[in-house]
Amino acid sequence: MSRPAAVFPGQGSQVVGMGRTLASASPAARAVFEEVDEALGERLSRVIFEGPAELLTATENAQPALLATSIAAQRALEERLGLPLGAVVCCVAGHSLGEYSALVAAGSLALSDAARLLRLRGAAMQRAVPPGAGAMAAILGLEAAVVVTIAAEAAGDQVCQLANDNADGQAVVSGHKEAVERAVALAKERGAKRAVMLQVSAPFHCALMAPAAEELAPVLARTRFAPPAVPLIANVTAEPVRDPELFAELLYRQVTGRVRWRESMATMVRMGVDLVLELGPGKVLSGLAKRAMPGVRVLALGEAAELDAAAAALVG
Repeated sequence: MSRPAAVFPGQGSQVVGMGRTLASASPAARAVFEEVDEALGERLSRVIFEGPAELLTATENAQPALLATSIAAQRALEERLGLPLGAVVCCVAGHSLGEYSALVAAGSLALSDAARLLRLRGAAMQRAVPPGAGAMAAILGLEAAVVVTIAAEAAGDQVCQLANDNADGQAVVSGHKEAVERAVALAKERGAKRAVMLQVSAPFHCALMAPAAEELAPVLARTRFAPPAVPLIANVTAEPVRDPELFAELLYRQVTGRVRWRESMATMVRMGVDLVLELGPGKVLSGLAKRAMPGVRVLALGEAAELDAAAAALVG
C-alpha cells in the first residue's frame, strides 16, 4: 500500500500568477483565495494573480500568499479525488511558513486563522531587524556539522547560525550581516563548492528573530489547534507530532529555530514514505526530495494541468 507525504513550500517560491489556473479550474481553489481575502480584509488575491512582484515579495504578503496557493492546490486535489487529503497521505510537512499550510491541510488549523497568523508573522519578522543589519547566505558542499562550526566561529560577539539544513551539502546561515559575510569567507576557505549571500529581506530562523517570536507568542497561545488527520513532521524537531497541544510551541520555536528539512526527509524515509507530493508554487522541495530520497516518487502540484497526475498517483 502506498504511503504518500504532502509537503508545502516556504518563502522564495512565490511568483506573480501562482494559483491562477487552479482558481480558474476549481471552485474549491477559488474559494480558498476568497477566504484568505476575507480573513485579511483586502484583495491579496489580486496581488497574487497580477502583482506587482515587489508587493507580492514583501514578507507580510508573501507568507499568506503562499499559504493561499498551497491550500488552493490541496482543495482542488480533494475536489478531484472526492476525498480529504488526510485520507490519502500518511504525514504532512512544510518548510518554514509551509508548516502553517501543512497544519491547515491536516485539518488542525483553520485557513482564516493561518492567514492572519502569517500576516502577523511576516510583518513581525520584517520589524525585528533594521533593514540592512541582517543577512543570510547559502553554503553548498559542506556538511551541516561543519557549517555549524563555521557559523559559531564567524559570529564573534554577533549572531550567526545555521538557519536551514535543507539537504546534504545544502545549508543556509543567518544573522548579523558582518558575521554572515565572515561565514561566507570561512566556508570558501574550507572547501565549500559555493558560498553566496542571498537576496532576502530579513535574517530568518536565527536569534535576531526573537522579537518576532515574542510578538507572535500570545496570538499563537489563543489559537485553536485541532487534532490533525495525520502527523506533522515539525521543522524544529524533524519528528512526527500529533498532539495539538504542542503546535503553538513548535510554531513559536520555529521563528528563531533551525529548519531541519534534511532530517525531516530522513524521517519520511523511516516512515516508509514512497511518494512525495509538493503542493504549492515551484518545485524547490521536489528537487530536494529527488536528491535526498532515492527510490521515492516525487510530484509537484501548483497548476491545474498537474491535477490529473497528482490525483492518479494518490489513488492509482
